[in-house]
Amino acid sequence: MTTPQILSFAVIFVMMAALVWGRYRYDLVAAAALLLGLAVGIVPFDEAFSGFSDDIVVIVGSALLVSAGIARSGIMEVAIKRFVPNLSGVRSQLALLVIVVTILSAFVKNIGALAIMIPIAFQFARRSSVSPSIFLMPMAFGSLLGGLMTQVGTSPNIVVSRVREELTGTAFTMFDFTPVGAALAAAGTIFLMLFYWLLPVREKLGGSVNEAIDIKNYLTEARIVSDSTVLGKTVADLIKLSGGDAIVTSILRNRTMRMTPLPDVVLKANDILLLEGDPVALDRLVSQGKLSVTGDRVGSDDTASEMIAIEAVIGESSPLIGWSAQRLALYDRFNVNLLAVSRHGERLDRRLAEIQLRLGDVIVLQGNAATIPEILRELGCLPLAERAILLGSVRKGIVPVTILALAMLATAFGLLPVSVAFFAAAVGMVLFRVIPVRDVYQSLDGPILIMLALLIPVSDSLRSTGATGVIAGELARLGTVLPAPGALMLILVAAMAVTPFLNNAATVLVMAPIAAEFAGDLGYRPEAFLMAVAIGAGCDFLTPIGHQCNTLVMGPGGYRFSDYPRLGLPLSFLVVIVAVPMLTIVWPMN
Repeated sequence: MTTPQILSFAVIFVMMAALVWGRYRYDLVAAAALLLGLAVGIVPFDEAFSGFSDDIVVIVGSALLVSAGIARSGIMEVAIKRFVPNLSGVRSQLALLVIVVTILSAFVKNIGALAIMIPIAFQFARRSSVSPSIFLMPMAFGSLLGGLMTQVGTSPNIVVSRVREELTGTAFTMFDFTPVGAALAAAGTIFLMLFYWLLPVREKLGGSVNEAIDIKNYLTEARIVSDSTVLGKTVADLIKLSGGDAIVTSILRNRTMRMTPLPDVVLKANDILLLEGDPVALDRLVSQGKLSVTGDRVGSDDTASEMIAIEAVIGESSPLIGWSAQRLALYDRFNVNLLAVSRHGERLDRRLAEIQLRLGDVIVLQGNAATIPEILRELGCLPLAERAILLGSVRKGIVPVTILALAMLATAFGLLPVSVAFFAAAVGMVLFRVIPVRDVYQSLDGPILIMLALLIPVSDSLRSTGATGVIAGELARLGTVLPAPGALMLILVAAMAVTPFLNNAATVLVMAPIAAEFAGDLGYRPEAFLMAVAIGAGCDFLTPIGHQCNTLVMGPGGYRFSDYPRLGLPLSFLVVIVAVPMLTIVWPMN
C-alpha cells in the first residue's frame, strides 16, 4: 500500500475507535477526523467542506422536517385510534411498526417510509410509557430490509441494474430482487421482533431539562362546538382520545348547571368541560375531539399561525397574584389567552377564568410569538425551559400527508431525485404553515447533519487514495481458494464492510465491477455476485453514517455509535446466512 492509503485506513480506524468509545459527541469526533484528514493530506483543502453540499445531508435534514410536520399534524394519532386502538404491548407495537415500514419500503424510498412511521413510534412509546429508542432502530433496519425487495426500494438496486445492463446488455427488472429480498426481509423482521431487547434503552440527547418538567395536573377548559367529533357521544368516548392520560373533572351546561362527568353522560353543543392532565394528553384530547379552548379570541389563520403557547411560573412580584383572568381582563388588556393552570398539591375545580392565581402557579399562556416575551416580563412570570406546547394550536391534518405523498410519488416514478423531492416537501411544510417558521430549526437535528457533512470527505478518502482497489485485489487473491458459496459470501461481506464508509450507491459503483470481474475470473455467471453487492450495500446495520435511515433515527432515539452493532451485527450475520443459499438457488452461478 502507498502512504496515502495507509494514512486513509489509519484516520478511518481512529475515527471509528473514537465513535465507539463514546467519550466525545459524534459531531465533535467528525470535526476532529476531518482536521486530521486535512493535516495528513488525504483530504484536499478544496474538498474539506464538500459534504455540506452532498445529497445525503439534504435528504436527512428534509426528512427530519417532514417527519416533524407529520407528527405535529396529529393525523397519525387519528390513524392509531382508528386502526389499532387497543394495541398496547411493546412487542406487538414493534411488530406492527417494523412490518409496515418494511412493506412500504419495497415500493417507496425507504427513508420516506421511515419518515411516515416515526411519529407513530413516538405515539406508541407514550402509550406504553417506554423510550422511543426501543422502536426506532428496528424500524430503520426494517426499512433497509424492505428496500431489498424491489428495484425501486433502494438506490443500490437501481445502480446494480444499470451495471448489469452495461456488462450483459440486460438490466434487472422490478421484481428480480423480490425472491431473495423477501426472504431476507421476512427473516430480518422476525429477528427484530424477537431480539429488539439487545438494544440498550436510550433517551434523546438534550431532552433531560424538558423531561424534568413533569407537570401532570394542568387544568384547562374546552367547549363542545358544532363540528366537534365527540358531539352526541359520551364522556367515556372523549376520554379514550387522550389514552387515559386526561380526565373530565366537571361539565357546565347552559352556563349554570354543573354536572358530574359520569362515563355515560352524553355531550351536547356548548357544553363547557373542565379537563385535567398533562399538556400532551390535553392537546391530544382537544385536537382529536375538535374542541375549542380559545372561544372566539383567535382571529384569522394568519393571526393563529403567529400564536404560540408557553409555560410560565407566577413570580413573587407578579400582578397576577390574587387575581383571576376574568377580573384582570387578561385577554382584553394583554392580548393573551390563559389556556391552563397547574397548582402543586391541589386539584382545581373552578372555571379557568375564575381561578384566583397564586405565587408558584404554573400557567400556559397563548399569545403572539413576537410580543409574548415582553408580556411575560410585564406579568412577572418566569418562562419554563422551552418545549412544544401545542394546546390550542391550529392543525392542518391532511396537508402534510399530501405533501409527503406527492414527494414519494415523484421519486417512485423518477420525476425528481430523492433529494429534490424531499427538499421540496420540507419547504412545503413551512409554506403551508404545517410547521411554524420559528420551529423549523428546532426540528432539524444539527449535530447529526454536521456529523454527516464532515465525515463524507473523510470516508471518500478510501476511494480517492485507491484504498478500495487494494481491497479488491485482496478479494481476488482470496477468492481463488474458496468454493462457489464461499466466494459469493466474500463479495457480500466485503460490500457490507465498505458501505459504512461510502454511501450505498457509491459502494455499488465501486464493488459491482470488482464483483463482475471476480466472477468472470472464477468462471461464474455475474448475476449472483451483482445481487450480493446490492444486498451488502443496502444492509448497513453497523453504523449510523452508512445509510440515511440509520442517521435519521440517531438523534430522536438518543443512540450512541456503539449501539448500532449491538443489534446490527447479529442481524448482519443472519443476512449472510440467508442470502448466500438463496442467491445460489435463485441465480445459478454456473
